[in-house]
Amino acid sequence: MIGAIVGDIVGSRFECSPTKYIDFELFSPDSRFTDDSVLTVAVADWMRLGGDLVDYFHEYVDRYPRAGYGGTFIHWAGGRDREPYGSWGNGSAMRVSPVAYAADTLAEVLDLAEQSARVTHNHPNGILGAMATAGCVFIARTGGSKDDVRRFVDAEIGYDLSRSIDEIRPYYEFDVSCEGSVPESITAFLDSNSFEHAIRLAVSLGGDSDTMACIAGAIAEPYYQGVPASIWSSASARLDPGFLGSVQEFRLAYPCPPIALV
Repeated sequence: MIGAIVGDIVGSRFECSPTKYIDFELFSPDSRFTDDSVLTVAVADWMRLGGDLVDYFHEYVDRYPRAGYGGTFIHWAGGRDREPYGSWGNGSAMRVSPVAYAADTLAEVLDLAEQSARVTHNHPNGILGAMATAGCVFIARTGGSKDDVRRFVDAEIGYDLSRSIDEIRPYYEFDVSCEGSVPESITAFLDSNSFEHAIRLAVSLGGDSDTMACIAGAIAEPYYQGVPASIWSSASARLDPGFLGSVQEFRLAYPCPPIALV
């Protein structure tokens, strides 16, 4: 799941100032973790410790109140609501990657993805986005190929992955829906040649950069057998100790890729 966190941090400074280029500085003084990372770690704690995911979301919003949450989500969390609000947004997909490490079969992972989405994103498209992301991460972490990822998305999700990033980029606009951002994020992974390249391609679409890089990074991490140590070092320096502790505990509890010493 650290691939998701890295993608979020790298993409954070481009959310309001989008770029259509891949040759940008990965980290700057403005790079920070956002709600994508916060809620990913909340899901990780839920997987590791059990309990009610709603409580974890409420608690993490209290701990990190200025992480840039969506308006509907922050209203839901601030009001201590416990019922979902029918979202079809990509928030369900950005936070889901830990479930792909907590189960041994694709069917179990997809069930956990649906559970993680339903607490807020109970619209069918919100659920589908979470399942798509989690399924791709699971296939990558269990040795599947990019063709296996394509077949899963085609057969189980129904997203169109026929266009390349170069074909998508000129016409792509900011879109927070699962339908309008998750397929493109998966394509960024499919078109990549390294973990870093996947992040760069996702950001270069000029859309919801932190979330799209979060999703692409989540899939790329296991496929490329880890996150480069230099990249993780820059990202982890932007996490507070308590937050980083939860990440480390999750990595000890589940079969996560190593941090690559390159």
